[in-house]
Amino acid sequence: MSTNTSISNKSEFSKSRPQITYKYGGSVIEGSFYQVKPVTLQEMINRRINKTLCVFLLFTIAVTFISYYIAMNYEAKLNKLDREIVRINSENIDLQADLDRYKSFNNVDSKIGEFKLLQKADKVLEVTAMNSKGVVPVRKKAVQTKFDWTLGY
Repeated sequence: MSTNTSISNKSEFSKSRPQITYKYGGSVIEGSFYQVKPVTLQEMINRRINKTLCVFLLFTIAVTFISYYIAMNYEAKLNKLDREIVRINSENIDLQADLDRYKSFNNVDSKIGEFKLLQKADKVLEVTAMNSKGVVPVRKKAVQTKFDWTLGY
């Protein structure tokens, strides 16, 4: 059995593939068949370069995703620290206001001591409480004088 092959280029069927007719024994097979061409050295080099570049691209994408994840974690930690710093600063402002108020009381006390407007006690006396029945003296209301209302200030 012998095989005869003839190739004709018919543009009405396909422009990219030539029309091939195979004769195998007594039967004839006609159609547009894919013809395997031998792979050249340049195509092999191009395929290898493309595969290498694809591996590098996938590696770069993976490193980018990991870097983005790490950066987002650090940003979340920084935001948490920022909120805590703001809270501590507001608490510090309140404490500073209290400290200033206490210092002003101390300043007033020291100024009064300088000018001797008030006398401080030399001794502190301790007195025992008397046993009483809890009777509180009642105050008598003072007699009110008649007040005439006037217009004006």
